[in-house]
Amino acid sequence: MPQDSSHSLYDFLSRLERLLDKLERVLDRTLAGRTDGADVFASWVAFRWVRRDGRGWLEAIVHPDLARLDDLIGLDRELAILIRNTEQFVRGLPANNVLIWGERGTGKSSTVKGLLTRFASEGLRMIEVHKHDLTDLPLIVEPLWERPERFILFCDDLSFDEGESLYKELKAMLEGGLAARPGNVLIYATSNRRHLMPERFRDNRPVFSDEDGEIHPQEGAEEKVSLSDRFGLSIGFYGIDQDTYLRIVTHWAAQRGLRVAPDTLRREALQWAQRASGRSGRVARQFIDDLAGRLGLEGEK
Repeated sequence: MPQDSSHSLYDFLSRLERLLDKLERVLDRTLAGRTDGADVFASWVAFRWVRRDGRGWLEAIVHPDLARLDDLIGLDRELAILIRNTEQFVRGLPANNVLIWGERGTGKSSTVKGLLTRFASEGLRMIEVHKHDLTDLPLIVEPLWERPERFILFCDDLSFDEGESLYKELKAMLEGGLAARPGNVLIYATSNRRHLMPERFRDNRPVFSDEDGEIHPQEGAEEKVSLSDRFGLSIGFYGIDQDTYLRIVTHWAAQRGLRVAPDTLRREALQWAQRASGRSGRVARQFIDDLAGRLGLEGEK
């Protein structure tokens, strides 16, 4: 064989080997939870349940959007409860499923992601499950049995409308189904609704139904409340006052290293909150993003 052909074949085989190695790493991520895949739970900390073409699998999130609990200002009591419950869980002690509910932008999702940042080194893993995939909960937890890690199924921004039946799968997984939930799995959900389902004035007053009405309307109201009751911990996140809002703004300005006079920072932060949807941690971060961008443009001129 000519020498040039040998070099070409060698280069081809080398490229093929690198390609196969890259493909194997990708498959390791997408085969999470399958017995024929690598031990991805030891390599990755965050996952999502993916369903396509009638098939579902756990997929590693290569670049998770994590948060730091130290960046959450004004939530001392709520964080203390969640940290304690999660610490019990990762140490193999009894712990509760958690529902975090409250106003938008108050840090509900960031708090859950911050728990992963805090406890990932102690074996905590997190799996994101969307509402439309709740029917797959038994499939999602099946590969988690007997694993040494502790898993939180994270259902973010969860709520159900009238007539939806997906909540029944969640109820069964929380408590009440025939199939057991693995002892190393908990469910943490966030919602803008305290009971995850719409509530109406008629649910809380005596109803005299016509012949087409429900004979026992109070039972329908109890059905709505029973879902949130299955979470052992139900924690409300409320709106913040002006002082807390300004503390958050000051914290993020320091984190970004922004050089702004305190009076100017305060004035512009309050003006931003007036134009936005009110005071919240999310609004504070959005203001800091805008301020950092404006200062960056001024520095380039």
